[in-house]
Amino acid sequence: MTEAASDRVTAAVLIIGDEILSGRTQDTNLRDIARYLGVLGVDLAEARTVPDEMEEIVAALNALRDRYDYVITTGGIGPTHDDITADAVAQAFGLPLHEHPDIIAMMSAQWPGDALTPARRRMSRVPQGGGLVKNPVQGPPGFKIDNVFVLAGVPSIMRGMLQDVGPHLRGGAVTLSRTVRVQGSGEGVIAAPLEAVARLHPAMSLGSYPFYDAEGYGTNLVLRGRDPAELAATVAELIAAVRAAGVNNVGEIDAA
Repeated sequence: MTEAASDRVTAAVLIIGDEILSGRTQDTNLRDIARYLGVLGVDLAEARTVPDEMEEIVAALNALRDRYDYVITTGGIGPTHDDITADAVAQAFGLPLHEHPDIIAMMSAQWPGDALTPARRRMSRVPQGGGLVKNPVQGPPGFKIDNVFVLAGVPSIMRGMLQDVGPHLRGGAVTLSRTVRVQGSGEGVIAAPLEAVARLHPAMSLGSYPFYDAEGYGTNLVLRGRDPAELAATVAELIAAVRAAGVNNVGEIDAA
């Protein structure tokens, strides 16, 4: 795991599905997960998208779970033949799959008798020793094993499951964000002062994001860090440095 002894807690998202890679389905889960984790003080450090292929899922999952504190997967836990996430997670951990009795009980109540088809029973499979992630929306739950949380790909169901992930995470120091807006000047003008300030504050993240709107063009400079005092001081330093470079139309537009 990364920096387990520090106040930084990291996570990765593994998005699984041919439909995402083909462009047929637009992923929104990454955005929702990033926002949810940010509030908890967990840094989303990496995201990968892989097809519905066993070797690809296993390789990506093993790489991510070794590198980060937590991994959240989305997609591939439905009833069809290409829903192979449970199989891949089991293979990654070297564990057998079994039909979880709690899920079978839930499904039997919903689909009694012959209505509980083999396809539906596929959704009850969990690696041996895995726990469940509640699904308050519809259908069977997701599951968790070690530092991996396996969630549905349908956005509304994923968001419901995500609420049961938070209590299992070790939160870290929340990253704060503030934005300095430079109106009427592009990145070429502010690159040097931005780099100079960034070098003085290696623990912080300073990013440059050009914009074009009804008022013209400019650049938003986003500063992110965990120390509120250092963040405030850096904002002041950056504004002063940009003004020293001959740019006057600059100022902070928000603080969080």
